[in-house]
Amino acid sequence: MSVHVPVLTAEIVGALQPGRGGLYVDCTVGLGGHARALLAGGAARLIGIDRDALALAQAGEALAEFGSRVELVHGDYRDVARLLDERGAGPIDGAVADLGVSSLQLGEGRGFSFQRDEALDMRMDTSQGPTAADLIGAAGERDLADVIYRYGEERRSRAIARAVVAARKAAPIRTTGQLAAIVRRAAGRRGRIDPATRTFQAIRIWVNRELEGIDTFVRDICARLRAGARFAVVTFHSLEDRPVKLAFRALASGPEPFRLLTKKSVVPGEDELCSNPRARSARLRAIERVE
Repeated sequence: MSVHVPVLTAEIVGALQPGRGGLYVDCTVGLGGHARALLAGGAARLIGIDRDALALAQAGEALAEFGSRVELVHGDYRDVARLLDERGAGPIDGAVADLGVSSLQLGEGRGFSFQRDEALDMRMDTSQGPTAADLIGAAGERDLADVIYRYGEERRSRAIARAVVAARKAAPIRTTGQLAAIVRRAAGRRGRIDPATRTFQAIRIWVNRELEGIDTFVRDICARLRAGARFAVVTFHSLEDRPVKLAFRALASGPEPFRLLTKKSVVPGEDELCSNPRARSARLRAIERVE
């Protein structure tokens, strides 16, 4: 089983208050770290959703001790309204979503990382959709540059896209090593961060449509919260944090009874950063449906 350290766990448990019992939803259950903390903290029942079937299988092993208190569902968190309806779930007592990439996905064989040379896949749900290699092989140069700039905030996006298109004319780009080498040559070395970092982030977001429907998802979950229930979201970069922040603010300032629990995002403390450096980009926001 993959080693996994969930981020901001204490802060999530503190925000969601599972000690009150009831039904909780982990919209991106991953390897089950946050779900375990909620169940151990008193949640009576938990529905865990994930589009990564391999992660879901490992979550099942990690949460086996909780028996029938857990139901795991293979699906996309953006389909949460339908998935909960199919299970007859009424109002919920709390929910969490961690929008980051898991340690399992960053591990060997998934094509998310440029640290190893492997098949260029990057799909969180390997049962459907085109791979990163498929999209890179078919996209026009302008579209590819737009993706790299928009989702990676990469200033050298045009040069990188041009280099990718030139390289694929000679041979298909099928591995992470091939792509990383092309990007590094086109982008050049700048500081300590690998030049391929932003481009790999952009393509991962593109492959998995990570920024689509976040605001609708937030509203769908908030519509399910019973009075006093809370929703916590963890993000890892500004592109996904912004729609969460704006959706929360709109709900808190609208006619419905919502209250922001985090006027500013909560970040990991020094102790957590020392023990889990991957937490350094994590940001937590939370909202409550008031009584």
